Amino acid sequence: MNLIIGKFLKRLNRFTCECLINNKKIKAYLPNPGRLWELLLPNKILYLKKSDKKNKLPYVIYGVRKNNQFVLLHTGYTNKIVEKLIKEKRIKGLETFQIIKREAKINNHRIDFLLKRKDKEFFLEAKSVTLFKDKLAMFPDAPTERGKRHLFLLSKNRGIILFIIYSPKVLYFLPDFHTDFSFAQTLYQLRDKIKIKAISVKIDKNLNFQFIRKLKIPWKTLKKEGKDRGVYLIIGELKRDRKITISQLGEIKFKKGFYIYVGKAMNNLSKRIGRHLRKIKKKRWHIDYLIDSLNNLKPIPIRTAKDLECLLAKDIKKIANSFIKNFGCSDCQCDSHLYYFKENPFTKEKFIDLILKYRLSYLI
Repeated sequence: MNLIIGKFLKRLNRFTCECLINNKKIKAYLPNPGRLWELLLPNKILYLKKSDKKNKLPYVIYGVRKNNQFVLLHTGYTNKIVEKLIKEKRIKGLETFQIIKREAKINNHRIDFLLKRKDKEFFLEAKSVTLFKDKLAMFPDAPTERGKRHLFLLSKNRGIILFIIYSPKVLYFLPDFHTDFSFAQTLYQLRDKIKIKAISVKIDKNLNFQFIRKLKIPWKTLKKEGKDRGVYLIIGELKRDRKITISQLGEIKFKKGFYIYVGKAMNNLSKRIGRHLRKIKKKRWHIDYLIDSLNNLKPIPIRTAKDLECLLAKDIKKIANSFIKNFGCSDCQCDSHLYYFKENPFTKEKFIDLILKYRLSYLI
């Protein structure tokens, strides 16, 4: 397949991106519902194909370049890869299975494959994994209630779930308990009722692929680290310059732009973040006085048994434009736990790499 090279500009909605092809702005269909923060950064190289007449948008995105490596974004194409690997008996543990049907149904829920071994039928769900760093890959990169429902369906119907990672360097796989704690806990609880497999595949820009290896799933790491505790970031945008009174710090002039707050909760992390985001609450922390003035709030939990709050704050300070002195750090030696960015930090590769470092690199 001859794919066209373009550049990513911005995401217009969940399934539509603005891209640049031959210096001309175009809209393209993105067949992937994930957040893809670490992949869809401004000016990243994309691989696209002209749409057929059925698609309203002129192009479809197939992949993105990451560290000189092609990463498949087209989730529909993943099933073609899975089908070929099963037919060629390349996946250990599935060598004796035959594909009976694609897009089979269980109680009106669509499952990717219906398989058969001897006289028994099995259902297989394939998950495309694009979130990885160094030796570890994780899924999902966005909360998925549908994904959790499928886990329960698979557990009651001879289910198999296959995670396909598009990096030849990855050795381990874990459910992303940072992003979707409920999905990760459900997968862990049902691990004896579902066949859970993870494999790595190398794929190029011509969509040629090869099976690399079966990945290890370190359940002990998940049991230790995958608890509702750790550190967190809250990111929000201030639309205009404002003077805001912050408790005992007094009146502070906040510049228009983006702010990142660093906090920790070594118990009930989700509850702490939820409290911060509530409109009605008793003001207790410095952030409580600022947060109602911020727009487009995005919490980023980092679940860990380690107290990484001050280390994380110092790393964010290195890439921030400035900070608010003494904000949120009365119980430590840091200069601040609130950092200012002139532009959206989600468009900055250094910031996204920092999230990946704390979420993935510390685990393996």
